[in-house]
Amino acid sequence: MPPDRPFLDSLTCLTFLAACTSRVELGISVLVLPYRQPLVWSKIAVTLDHLSNGRFILGVGVGWMEEEFRALQAPFRDRGRRTDEQLQVLRELWNAEHASFSGRFYEFEDIAFLPKPCRPGGIPIWVGGEGEHAQRRAGRHGDAWFPYFVRIRPNELAARFDNARRHAEAAGRAPESLRLNCCLPVEVTRAAVAQEPDRLAGTPAQLVEAIARYRDAGVEHLALQFMVPRWPDRLEQMQHFAEEVLPRL
Repeated sequence: MPPDRPFLDSLTCLTFLAACTSRVELGISVLVLPYRQPLVWSKIAVTLDHLSNGRFILGVGVGWMEEEFRALQAPFRDRGRRTDEQLQVLRELWNAEHASFSGRFYEFEDIAFLPKPCRPGGIPIWVGGEGEHAQRRAGRHGDAWFPYFVRIRPNELAARFDNARRHAEAAGRAPESLRLNCCLPVEVTRAAVAQEPDRLAGTPAQLVEAIARYRDAGVEHLALQFMVPRWPDRLEQMQHFAEEVLPRL
C-alpha cells in the first residue's frame, strides 16, 4: 500500500462497529504483535471482546515492513520470537487468576487481569502468514491458520494446513481443533473469464465453482477482499456477490 494512504486504527474502528451491530463477528487481519506491548494491546482486545458480547476474532501476525518497525522503535530481526512469546503471555493473562510471566522479552508478576474474555476458550486467535514459521505458530498457539492474500492452489493449501496440524500435535494439542481459514482477493465479472486455479475471478457461476474447491480443501472461513479500486464499483461488486454468489454456496 502507498505510505500516504489514509488508514484508521483497526481496534478503534472495531469498537465503533461493535456498538453499531449485534450479530456479525468482528475481526482484524492482522494485528502486528511486535509493534505493541502485550499488556496494553491485550487489555484493549478484551475490552473490545466484552463491548461486542464476545464477537471479536483476533488475527495476529509478525509484520514485514522494516520501515514501520524502525519508525516505532520496535526490533525487527526477532519479531517472530517476540510474537510467539506474546501469544504465551496472552494465554497466561486470559487463564490465570493472578498472572505472572518470565520470558526472554517480557516479564511481570502477580498481575490482576480482569475481565477475562467472554468465550470460555478465550478470544479466537487466527494466525496469519503463509510460510513454515506461520504454520508452526498456528499449530502451537492458534485456533486457526489464516494465510492472507495467498496465490496458492487449494490442494497445496490443504497440504500446508496438514503441516500446521502436525505442529499442533507435536505441541500436545488436538490437531483437529485447528481450523483452516484464509483471505483471498476476489473480482466479480459480468462475462466469463479464463480460470486460474489459485485466483477468484469470474462470473457468479464461476466463483461458486472456484470457492467450492477451497471448501473441499478444508477452508471453513473465507474472507474476501474485493479488488475494484473505486468505492462505488466495489460496493456494486459486493452487492452482486451477496445476491448472486452467496445464496448458491
